[in-house]
Amino acid sequence: MNSLRRLVKAMIPKVLFRAIEPYGHLLEAILVNIRYGFPARKLHVIGVTGTNGKTTTTFMIHRMLVEAGYDVALMSTVANGVGNDITPQQQHMTTVSTPQLLRQIKKFNRAGAKWLVLETTSHALAQHRVWGIPYEIAVMTNVTHEHLDYHGTFERYVAAKAKMFSIANRHGRRFGVVNADDENAHVFAGKIQRHVSYGTKDKGDLQATDIKLTGEGSSFSVVINGEPTTITCNIPGEFNVSNSLAATAVGVELGLSAKQIGEGLKKLDGVEGRMATIDEGQPFSVIIDFAHTPDSFERLLSDVRKATKGKLVVLFGSAGRRDEAKRWTQGEIAGKYADEVVLTEEDDRDIDGNLILNQIAEGAERSGKVKDKDMFLILDRPNAIQFAVGRVKSKDDTVILLGKGHEKTIERGDGEHPWDEASEVRRVLKPQKG
Repeated sequence: MNSLRRLVKAMIPKVLFRAIEPYGHLLEAILVNIRYGFPARKLHVIGVTGTNGKTTTTFMIHRMLVEAGYDVALMSTVANGVGNDITPQQQHMTTVSTPQLLRQIKKFNRAGAKWLVLETTSHALAQHRVWGIPYEIAVMTNVTHEHLDYHGTFERYVAAKAKMFSIANRHGRRFGVVNADDENAHVFAGKIQRHVSYGTKDKGDLQATDIKLTGEGSSFSVVINGEPTTITCNIPGEFNVSNSLAATAVGVELGLSAKQIGEGLKKLDGVEGRMATIDEGQPFSVIIDFAHTPDSFERLLSDVRKATKGKLVVLFGSAGRRDEAKRWTQGEIAGKYADEVVLTEEDDRDIDGNLILNQIAEGAERSGKVKDKDMFLILDRPNAIQFAVGRVKSKDDTVILLGKGHEKTIERGDGEHPWDEASEVRRVLKPQKG
């Protein structure tokens, strides 16, 4: 199927291919649903979409419901499974092809799942790959600059994500969860019969107050069913306060008590590749995160900068065959917060990696960074990691590696290669012990 798709794509002009591609996916989705007997209809589906925070929010909702006794499945960028039986997701994409998606859902049916928390991308929605999925609850995290290489305009990108709310408006609870802090919240709220909003900036039906941030996570207060409640999140970053609020809103809609919501969220210790700390006995801090958009850079790096008393070194790249416009912005943001930036490969695919690095470097230079002084271009990622780790020494220093997170492959011009960011970092760190 993939080889046929590549052949057709090569034979048809890009603009025309983009116009007809969704209808091919739609036909496939209809036929596969018929073949498998519409397996998602046997589940109550909670969809999570947005530019950043989808995966973490999906995990938060899943863990909260598992702890509350629900028979709930999880399908995300990072992992799939039912209840506590969760296995890594090996595909290099968030929402897999329709045949793969429905085969997995049939497995969930056989395993006794009654609910499914499904991370859903704009591509999957725009291409009709989730046709036949009866979302009942739709959750929006945020919408910022991303995937314009595919959607063409930001407005079309927003519209694609909002489709999930339109689908949810036709099924079951017809309920939406909307981020009041996001300027596009009204687009999503307008697509669904009932919705609740959440926010951290004195906006929303559910508001986080008394926010306390630490290097290990956060705590905040929120009123749940009239009851002031303290929520503890064990994943660092102020943006995870927002993600916790989104999960809280789902819990409230499903009738969970304030105690069940709080205890459920507290049980999630972390998500692979999301603000994951690596400790091999080295004196300094090392963090891995999947952040790969300007908004996620701004949110994450501003938090890490505040928490880092010493030197902050940031390592990242930008994927080939993806939105080029964000590269300069990513460089500028990293340059603003980091003491040093190390630019390297990140799924360059068949694009010249050095060209990508120089585009990012132009942005970093806007923030005052200078090549070979506090900005270093090292294309080979293993060598770049080795170099970045060697730039810090103190217990107050931090190295943060962005862009790969949980992914198990790295894409180069000759195809995919095995990759595990955490394992590579641990390999480099072991000599640092003591």
